[in-house]
Amino acid sequence: MSARRLNFFATRKGIIFAGAIIGILAPILQKLGNPPNMGICVACFERDIAGALGLHRVSVVQYMRPEIIGVVLGSLIAANLFKEFRPRGGSAPFVRFLLGLFAMIGALVFLGCPWRALLRLAGGDLNAIFGILGLVVGIWIGTLFLERGYNLGRSHASSRAAGWAMPGIMLAFLSFLILFPQIPGQEKNGFLFYSVKGPGSMHAPLLVSLIVGLLIGFIAQRSRFCTVGGIRDLILFRQTHLLSGAISLLIFAFLTNLVLAQFKVGFENQPIAHTMSVWNFLGMTLSGLSYTLAGGCPGRQLFLAGEGDQDAAIFVSGMIVGAGISHNFGLASTPQGVGPFGPHAVITGLIVCGFIGLTMREK
Repeated sequence: MSARRLNFFATRKGIIFAGAIIGILAPILQKLGNPPNMGICVACFERDIAGALGLHRVSVVQYMRPEIIGVVLGSLIAANLFKEFRPRGGSAPFVRFLLGLFAMIGALVFLGCPWRALLRLAGGDLNAIFGILGLVVGIWIGTLFLERGYNLGRSHASSRAAGWAMPGIMLAFLSFLILFPQIPGQEKNGFLFYSVKGPGSMHAPLLVSLIVGLLIGFIAQRSRFCTVGGIRDLILFRQTHLLSGAISLLIFAFLTNLVLAQFKVGFENQPIAHTMSVWNFLGMTLSGLSYTLAGGCPGRQLFLAGEGDQDAAIFVSGMIVGAGISHNFGLASTPQGVGPFGPHAVITGLIVCGFIGLTMREK
């Protein structure tokens, strides 16, 4: 009986359960104060963390998001409990950093990660359809490289202390948030920056957000939840195990939004979204390609970092730095449209990622 319980999350029911948990909790977080159609968005929340640290100074997107901290620490707890904490790294680290950087650039042109694309659609935002289509195309391009021998090389076992690097950083972030809490109407406390208006100022209570992040990190680590992996496996192997988790997220988020009266269908006037369909598509094409070449969606990279995977931690670092670059250099979109240099960055990213896919091959 014990073995069955331990193996539950490895089953199809387990991955569907994991998707349902995310799909239910994300709209609830939105109801409790998180931005509309952004109950949980890995890219957007890492962008807010970059702002909180002063890596960019766009005042409306600065907050040390507890959900990201909780996801990594929840994965860490699960990995240690089930003896899956395996410190490792050394697989083309700087290439992974670049992939994380371009993944974030594409995500901020679209305004969301794969999770948020599904949550936006579940909330009635039809602009998300173009983002999801772009994500699929980007993953498909990535699978073409995989079929032709693309490989960033093997990671190698490392010290236990090295595996604690990213969880340790998240613990430091949590301590910053506790030591320098947000003061109403004040843009800075200690060395943390806070939004007093805009999406960064919208957040559920700290403890609730942290607990939700811990729960998602724990369950997702056990189930290997990955939206990008689901589409990749469908294309490469005709397997739907991981994809069933993403579909579950979409369905349960839609139902929860209906119950909470948060569903509003249409293209226009959707929260924190724009209607420039071509760049919604191409932004997520770049992100999908980057995620596939790196081995998983941004959520999966957080779970792996919690397991001690330093390569995933480097990808996460690339995304956070990419958020700073996107906002400092006019690449990120706003609800009014794509940033002035966003299209240039997307095309550049597609070229660079294509070059990586073509040249990083097993001998």
